[in-house]
Amino acid sequence: QVTLVESGGGLVQAGGSLRLSCAASGRIFSSHAMAWLRQTRGKERELVAAIDYRGDITHYAESVKGRFTISRNNINDTVRLQMNDLKPEDTAVYYCAFRSRLGFGVGSLDEYDYWGQGTQVTVSS
Repeated sequence: QVTLVESGGGLVQAGGSLRLSCAASGRIFSSHAMAWLRQTRGKERELVAAIDYRGDITHYAESVKGRFTISRNNINDTVRLQMNDLKPEDTAVYYCAFRSRLGFGVGSLDEYDYWGQGTQVTVSS
């Protein structure tokens, strides 16, 4: 079992920045890939960014490349998502996610089997 707690969401104007943080507990954090997912009402959950267990490999959705940066700290078991140049279409509930399967790389969306409660990000135009 793993517990994930997100923080850092909020309301921001288009072009602004937010940083999301996720604190993990309950499993050996440093052995597992982590990701940020997002979901808007009526749409499927989307993998926004992912990072491998060592922090060497990252993956981003095309829509956020160059604007978002995922990072992790394996000392204090946290993962962050720095979001710059935010756009109204980035509005969503953002979830921190954990991949329980061990292995290299970042995997695919369906491999992330633990999620936090989510934090709302709203970008006004």
